[in-house]
Amino acid sequence: MREAYHVELENLASNLARMSGQVADAMERATRAMLDVDLALAEQVISDDVKVDDARAECEEQAYALLALQAPVATDLRTVLAAIHAAESLERMGDLALHVAKAARRRHPDPVLPEQVRPYFAEMGEAAVRLARQAEEVIKTKDVDAARSIETDDDRVDELHRHLFTVIMDREWPHGVAAAVDVTLLGRFFERYADHAVSVARRMVFVVTGKMPGYTGDNL
Repeated sequence: MREAYHVELENLASNLARMSGQVADAMERATRAMLDVDLALAEQVISDDVKVDDARAECEEQAYALLALQAPVATDLRTVLAAIHAAESLERMGDLALHVAKAARRRHPDPVLPEQVRPYFAEMGEAAVRLARQAEEVIKTKDVDAARSIETDDDRVDELHRHLFTVIMDREWPHGVAAAVDVTLLGRFFERYADHAVSVARRMVFVVTGKMPGYTGDNL
């Protein structure tokens, strides 16, 4: 019975890791759609979002079944609880990629971003996708050191996000209010996506150590 239970725990972790890969693919495609004014790619991200929603539902169903049927304790209980919270964060990451794709579709055939800010968003997109890929590996390996190391990319996204405000608030900003609003919203989507990836990694630290970074005085 216990062996079968731990197989179920491993299946749950595998499903979470696969979900992290899905949302990484979604943001990678959404970023390309935004930068390349690619309507077909934006539509793909939008239509694929239901798969992320379904994946969350499957993960939560597995987790609640394990709670109800097995009454886990200690590390096993932390694993199940972390999975429920991580699935929520991963679904939100998928939603944020969806928002980026919808912005690209809304402005098509025009670009949603002025040329002036495209390099910042290209870098933010690369960092965000890298964070999701790293979270996927952390879920698979439960490597605490790897979980802690993703903070660097998150800091860079935060830095770029803050810099965008200085760009759009400059008196010489030539692109008008609508473009400034788009830049503000899109920057927020990338910043929140990165934050959720860090949250997923923190949940894996909690599984291993029993302590939640950021809430116990420990810094991820």
